Amino acid sequence: MKSNQVFVVPNSEAERAYLESLICEDFERCHTGTTLEDVKASFSTEDKGLYHDWLAVAVTRAARKSPSFLEAAA
Repeated sequence: MKSNQVFVVPNSEAERAYLESLICEDFERCHTGTTLEDVKASFSTEDKGLYHDWLAVAVTRAARKSPSFLEAAA
């Protein structure tokens, strides 16, 4: 099965921190007892996929706040 998913790869640690700041609160509300740090540190394929899904949400939020975000990220 082929996936159409595009993985978000932040360009820098600063960009990663910014993206995570946009989703951290909602992530922890949806996944009680689990933090983004927990998921990032996991070796589970499922957890890594979950993290990438949330980063995609963060990119959408960043683009809504500043449409130039996507241009800068390209």
